[in-house]
Amino acid sequence: MITIIASTNRPGSSTLKMAKYYQLQLRQKGIDAGLLSLEQLPPNLLQTDLYGKRSEEFAKIQTIITQTDKFIFIIPEYNGSYPGVLKVFVDACTFPDSFYDKKAALVGISSGKYGNIRGIDHFTGVCHYIHLNVMPLKLHIAAISKEFDADGQLVNTDTLKFTNEQIDKFIKF
Repeated sequence: MITIIASTNRPGSSTLKMAKYYQLQLRQKGIDAGLLSLEQLPPNLLQTDLYGKRSEEFAKIQTIITQTDKFIFIIPEYNGSYPGVLKVFVDACTFPDSFYDKKAALVGISSGKYGNIRGIDHFTGVCHYIHLNVMPLKLHIAAISKEFDADGQLVNTDTLKFTNEQIDKFIKF
């Protein structure tokens, strides 16, 4: 099972648009993928689901994560790294069942010109620590607001080429 994680809890984010784009592209290649937006996390996650506690709300999310074999993380740049909510999410997930010896593809996005290079590097370190195997081809998509048309479709030829290449490699990964 593949799960795409829109790695921010920001409403109406470009991260979620990109996650939906990946989901559609996988579907067109005959692969069903679930989508988890971190907007779906319980609002009081810090109180209810860390340090061995588990709420009913998060238990449903934990089941999805445990059943997933492969993840695609769409990660926006927040202050030169990745969103804190992504780290809290990883910390709330059961270890080692959630990520250990599973596979992941990483996609960095930013409104600036570097496509979250640093944040993807930082999150790669977290992935290695929890034994989540990261596919070598990581994408860094800059100026994300210029990437989509009014229908939420990517328009930049290079981005289309590289996302397609990453998706094809991820299917085989």
